[in-house]
Amino acid sequence: MAKVKPCPKSLLVEDDFTKEDTWRIFRIMSEFVDGFEVLSKVGKAVSIFGSARTKQDSKFYKLAEEVAYHIAKAGYAVITGSGPGTMEAANKGTQRAGGYSIGLNIQLPCEQKPNKYVDTILGFRYFFVRKVMFVKYAKAFVILPGGYGTLDEFFEAITLIQTHRIPKFPVILFNSAYWNPLLEWLKKTVYACGNIHKEDLGLFILVDQPKEVAQAIKKFYVTR
Repeated sequence: MAKVKPCPKSLLVEDDFTKEDTWRIFRIMSEFVDGFEVLSKVGKAVSIFGSARTKQDSKFYKLAEEVAYHIAKAGYAVITGSGPGTMEAANKGTQRAGGYSIGLNIQLPCEQKPNKYVDTILGFRYFFVRKVMFVKYAKAFVILPGGYGTLDEFFEAITLIQTHRIPKFPVILFNSAYWNPLLEWLKKTVYACGNIHKEDLGLFILVDQPKEVAQAIKKFYVTR
Protein backbone atom coordinates (compact mmCIF):
# COMPACT_ATOMS: atom_id res chain seq x y z
CA MET A 1 0.00 0.00 0.00
CA ALA A 2 1.32 3.45 -0.92
CA LYS A 3 2.42 5.64 1.96
CA VAL A 4 0.94 9.11 2.15
CA LYS A 5 3.39 11.76 3.28
CA PRO A 6 1.78 14.01 5.91
CA CYS A 7 1.34 17.66 4.98
CA PRO A 8 3.00 20.42 6.98
CA LYS A 9 0.50 21.70 9.54
CA SER A 10 0.91 25.28 8.32
CA LEU A 11 -0.48 24.39 4.91
CA LEU A 12 -3.75 23.22 6.43
CA VAL A 13 -4.59 26.67 7.79
CA GLU A 14 -3.11 28.81 5.04
CA ASP A 15 -5.56 31.31 3.58
CA ASP A 16 -8.20 30.25 6.11
CA PHE A 17 -11.67 31.65 5.37
CA THR A 18 -13.43 30.14 8.39
CA LYS A 19 -13.98 33.57 9.95
CA GLU A 20 -15.01 35.24 6.70
CA ASP A 21 -18.14 33.33 5.70
CA THR A 22 -19.78 36.26 3.96
CA TRP A 23 -16.81 36.80 1.66
CA ARG A 24 -16.53 33.08 1.05
CA ILE A 25 -19.87 33.25 -0.80
CA PHE A 26 -18.27 35.42 -3.47
CA ARG A 27 -15.40 32.98 -3.92
CA ILE A 28 -17.91 30.14 -4.35
CA MET A 29 -19.88 32.21 -6.86
CA SER A 30 -16.75 32.99 -8.84
CA GLU A 31 -15.91 29.29 -9.11
CA PHE A 32 -19.38 28.51 -10.41
CA VAL A 33 -19.23 31.37 -12.92
CA ASP A 34 -15.79 30.40 -14.22
CA GLY A 35 -16.79 26.75 -14.50
CA PHE A 36 -20.05 27.49 -16.30
CA GLU A 37 -18.31 29.91 -18.68
CA VAL A 38 -15.71 27.40 -19.81
CA LEU A 39 -17.57 24.10 -19.72
CA SER A 40 -20.77 25.36 -21.37
CA LYS A 41 -18.74 25.78 -24.57
CA VAL A 42 -17.18 22.32 -24.57
CA GLY A 43 -20.06 20.36 -26.10
CA LYS A 44 -20.66 16.70 -25.31
CA ALA A 45 -18.18 15.32 -22.80
CA VAL A 46 -17.50 12.31 -20.60
CA SER A 47 -16.15 12.51 -17.04
CA ILE A 48 -13.56 9.86 -16.17
CA PHE A 49 -12.62 8.96 -12.59
CA GLY A 50 -10.01 6.71 -11.02
CA SER A 51 -7.15 6.62 -8.58
CA ALA A 52 -4.53 9.35 -8.49
CA ARG A 53 -2.16 6.68 -7.14
CA THR A 54 -2.20 4.53 -10.27
CA LYS A 55 1.40 4.11 -11.45
CA GLN A 56 2.44 4.62 -15.06
CA ASP A 57 3.56 1.01 -15.35
CA SER A 58 0.24 -0.29 -13.97
CA LYS A 59 -2.19 -2.17 -16.19
CA PHE A 60 -4.92 0.21 -15.02
CA TYR A 61 -2.94 3.21 -16.29
CA LYS A 62 -2.70 1.64 -19.73
CA LEU A 63 -6.37 0.63 -19.67
CA ALA A 64 -7.44 4.14 -18.65
CA GLU A 65 -5.47 5.55 -21.55
CA GLU A 66 -7.23 3.18 -23.96
CA VAL A 67 -10.66 3.90 -22.49
CA ALA A 68 -10.16 7.65 -23.00
CA TYR A 69 -8.72 7.08 -26.48
CA HIS A 70 -11.89 5.35 -27.66
CA ILE A 71 -14.14 7.91 -25.97
CA ALA A 72 -12.31 10.74 -27.73
CA LYS A 73 -12.46 8.88 -31.05
CA ALA A 74 -16.23 8.65 -30.55
CA GLY A 75 -16.38 12.44 -30.54
CA TYR A 76 -16.51 13.25 -26.84
CA ALA A 77 -14.37 15.64 -24.87
CA VAL A 78 -12.91 14.12 -21.71
CA ILE A 79 -13.17 15.66 -18.24
CA THR A 80 -10.87 14.51 -15.44
CA GLY A 81 -9.64 15.82 -12.11
CA SER A 82 -6.41 16.85 -13.94
CA GLY A 83 -4.10 15.07 -11.49
CA PRO A 84 -1.73 12.10 -11.79
CA GLY A 85 -2.51 8.40 -12.09
CA THR A 86 -5.73 7.46 -13.86
CA MET A 87 -6.49 11.11 -14.59
CA GLU A 88 -3.17 11.60 -16.36
CA ALA A 89 -3.68 8.39 -18.33
CA ALA A 90 -7.14 9.51 -19.47
CA ASN A 91 -5.88 12.92 -20.58
CA LYS A 92 -2.95 11.23 -22.34
CA GLY A 93 -5.26 8.85 -24.21
CA THR A 94 -7.47 11.76 -25.24
CA GLN A 95 -4.48 13.67 -26.59
CA ARG A 96 -3.31 10.59 -28.52
CA ALA A 97 -6.73 10.35 -30.15
CA GLY A 98 -6.61 14.01 -31.17
CA GLY A 99 -9.40 14.84 -28.74
CA TYR A 100 -9.93 17.63 -26.24
CA SER A 101 -9.60 17.25 -22.49
CA ILE A 102 -10.48 19.43 -19.52
CA GLY A 103 -8.95 19.13 -16.08
CA LEU A 104 -10.85 20.23 -12.98
CA ASN A 105 -8.01 20.68 -10.53
CA ILE A 106 -8.67 20.82 -6.78
CA GLN A 107 -6.59 22.81 -4.33
CA LEU A 108 -5.45 20.50 -1.54
CA PRO A 109 -3.27 20.97 1.55
CA CYS A 110 -0.66 18.94 -0.36
CA GLU A 111 -0.84 20.57 -3.77
CA GLN A 112 -2.12 18.52 -6.69
CA LYS A 113 -0.38 19.61 -9.87
CA PRO A 114 -2.26 19.29 -13.18
CA ASN A 115 -0.76 16.74 -15.55
CA LYS A 116 0.86 17.81 -18.81
CA TYR A 117 -1.78 16.24 -21.09
CA VAL A 118 -4.68 18.53 -20.12
CA ASP A 119 -5.78 21.09 -22.73
CA THR A 120 -7.81 23.35 -20.43
CA ILE A 121 -7.41 23.57 -16.67
CA LEU A 122 -9.93 24.97 -14.20
CA GLY A 123 -8.92 25.38 -10.57
CA PHE A 124 -11.30 24.81 -7.64
CA ARG A 125 -11.04 25.35 -3.91
CA TYR A 126 -14.39 23.74 -3.13
CA PHE A 127 -15.08 20.08 -3.80
CA PHE A 128 -18.84 20.60 -4.08
CA VAL A 129 -18.47 23.20 -6.84
CA ARG A 130 -16.09 20.93 -8.73
CA LYS A 131 -18.49 18.01 -8.40
CA VAL A 132 -21.29 20.06 -9.94
CA MET A 133 -19.07 20.67 -12.97
CA PHE A 134 -18.31 16.97 -13.37
CA VAL A 135 -22.03 16.14 -13.46
CA LYS A 136 -23.59 19.11 -15.22
CA TYR A 137 -21.53 18.89 -18.39
CA ALA A 138 -21.09 15.12 -18.69
CA LYS A 139 -22.99 12.78 -20.98
CA ALA A 140 -21.58 9.84 -19.03
CA PHE A 141 -19.46 8.93 -16.01
CA VAL A 142 -16.72 6.32 -16.40
CA ILE A 143 -15.50 4.89 -13.10
CA LEU A 144 -12.16 3.10 -13.16
CA PRO A 145 -10.55 1.43 -10.13
CA GLY A 146 -9.98 4.00 -7.40
CA GLY A 147 -10.36 4.90 -3.76
CA TYR A 148 -12.58 7.11 -1.62
CA GLY A 149 -12.76 9.99 -4.11
CA THR A 150 -13.70 7.66 -6.95
CA LEU A 151 -16.34 5.94 -4.81
CA ASP A 152 -17.69 9.33 -3.80
CA GLU A 153 -18.21 10.36 -7.44
CA PHE A 154 -19.81 6.99 -8.28
CA PHE A 155 -22.29 7.03 -5.41
CA GLU A 156 -23.14 10.69 -5.86
CA ALA A 157 -24.00 10.09 -9.53
CA ILE A 158 -26.26 7.11 -8.90
CA THR A 159 -27.88 8.88 -5.93
CA LEU A 160 -28.76 11.87 -8.11
CA ILE A 161 -30.24 9.52 -10.71
CA GLN A 162 -32.06 7.41 -8.11
CA THR A 163 -33.68 10.49 -6.56
CA HIS A 164 -34.55 11.94 -9.99
CA ARG A 165 -32.52 15.07 -9.36
CA ILE A 166 -30.90 14.58 -12.76
CA PRO A 167 -31.97 12.58 -15.84
CA LYS A 168 -30.57 9.07 -16.12
CA PHE A 169 -27.25 8.90 -17.97
CA PRO A 170 -24.61 6.17 -18.38
CA VAL A 171 -22.58 5.46 -15.24
CA ILE A 172 -20.03 2.89 -16.33
CA LEU A 173 -17.91 0.80 -14.00
CA PHE A 174 -14.76 -0.47 -15.71
CA ASN A 175 -13.14 -3.79 -14.70
CA SER A 176 -15.48 -6.33 -13.17
CA ALA A 177 -12.72 -8.01 -11.14
CA TYR A 178 -12.29 -4.79 -9.19
CA TRP A 179 -15.94 -3.82 -8.80
CA ASN A 180 -17.69 -7.19 -8.39
CA PRO A 181 -17.06 -7.46 -4.62
CA LEU A 182 -18.73 -4.07 -4.12
CA LEU A 183 -21.64 -5.02 -6.39
CA GLU A 184 -22.11 -8.30 -4.52
CA TRP A 185 -22.28 -6.36 -1.26
CA LEU A 186 -24.88 -4.04 -2.73
CA LYS A 187 -26.98 -7.04 -3.78
CA LYS A 188 -26.51 -9.35 -0.81
CA THR A 189 -26.49 -6.77 1.96
CA VAL A 190 -27.88 -3.38 0.94
CA TYR A 191 -30.65 -4.72 -1.33
CA ALA A 192 -31.32 -7.75 0.89
CA CYS A 193 -31.91 -5.42 3.84
CA GLY A 194 -34.42 -3.42 1.79
CA ASN A 195 -32.33 -0.26 1.67
CA ILE A 196 -32.45 0.03 -2.13
CA HIS A 197 -34.93 -1.16 -4.74
CA LYS A 198 -34.15 -3.82 -7.33
CA GLU A 199 -34.18 -1.22 -10.13
CA ASP A 200 -31.47 0.72 -8.28
CA LEU A 201 -29.07 -2.09 -9.16
CA GLY A 202 -29.58 -1.15 -12.81
CA LEU A 203 -28.36 2.43 -12.50
CA PHE A 204 -24.86 1.49 -13.68
CA ILE A 205 -23.20 -0.57 -16.41
CA LEU A 206 -20.26 -2.95 -15.91
CA VAL A 207 -17.74 -3.44 -18.73
CA ASP A 208 -14.27 -4.96 -19.12
CA GLN A 209 -12.88 -3.82 -22.46
CA PRO A 210 -11.84 -0.23 -23.32
CA LYS A 211 -13.88 -0.24 -26.56
CA GLU A 212 -16.98 -1.33 -24.64
CA VAL A 213 -17.08 1.96 -22.74
CA ALA A 214 -17.63 4.12 -25.82
CA GLN A 215 -19.99 1.47 -27.23
CA ALA A 216 -22.10 1.51 -24.05
CA ILE A 217 -22.39 5.30 -24.17
CA LYS A 218 -23.39 5.22 -27.83
CA LYS A 219 -25.94 2.44 -27.21
CA PHE A 220 -27.52 4.36 -24.33
CA TYR A 221 -28.19 7.44 -26.45
CA VAL A 222 -29.26 5.53 -29.56
CA THR A 223 -32.04 3.87 -27.56
CA ARG A 224 -33.25 7.10 -25.94
